Amino acid sequence: MSRDLQNHTAIVIKGGLFLFISLFASTLLLIEHWSWRTVLLLTLALWGFCRFYFFAFYVIERWVDPTYKFSGLTSFLTWCLKNRK
Repeated sequence: MSRDLQNHTAIVIKGGLFLFISLFASTLLLIEHWSWRTVLLLTLALWGFCRFYFFAFYVIERWVDPTYKFSGLTSFLTWCLKNRK
């Protein structure tokens, strides 16, 4: 298992790279398939994924199961399978 990233500069660079990848991929998609409908659907998809990620780590950890500690989407999936009701 990997360690937590603790270097402030590396964290900022990693965040910048995620932003770059997102903007680059979105730009290429819109260049290839330009329409307002594509812009709207891409915006909704990105917003939805961001909200799900927030839900997976923050909402579950804060309000649903305070004993759960998020360490990635795989840990969230494992938590979901263990806590089915």
